[in-house]
Amino acid sequence: MAKKKQAVRKADPVINGLRQVVADSYAVLGQTHICHWNVRGHNFFSLHTAFEEQYTELFTAVDEIAERIRALGALAPGGLGNLAKMAGIKEIPEDTPADEMVAHLVRANKRLVANLQKARDAAAKSGDAETEDLMIARIQVHEKTIWMLDSFLAA
Repeated sequence: MAKKKQAVRKADPVINGLRQVVADSYAVLGQTHICHWNVRGHNFFSLHTAFEEQYTELFTAVDEIAERIRALGALAPGGLGNLAKMAGIKEIPEDTPADEMVAHLVRANKRLVANLQKARDAAAKSGDAETEDLMIARIQVHEKTIWMLDSFLAA
């Protein structure tokens, strides 16, 4: 009976949305971490620090979203290969110049925001105010990140 319940919950649009957000968030976290490790140039210190703040915040957020999935009675996705396949966000080459790193992270965060909005809308439609609130908070974080990264590129 428990296996059948899990399968039913996995088909739920809210669960599916949250699972996609976990995968996307983990991909953005990984991409941001690569940029943190490999950024170089005259903006090294500011970008190195900003990337660290971003991936550290994302690590905590992924855990919170995965725990929300569990609280709703489903299983959270895992495994680096599985999460990467689910996210479908192209990996950045290690030797990418700093400006291209920032532009890549803008695109990755925008993709994540689009899926956060889908999850928010699914939660609203199903009357799940708690998940909707969590998605709204995450959208705000990533919209601010996009603004900050875009501002760096505009300089």
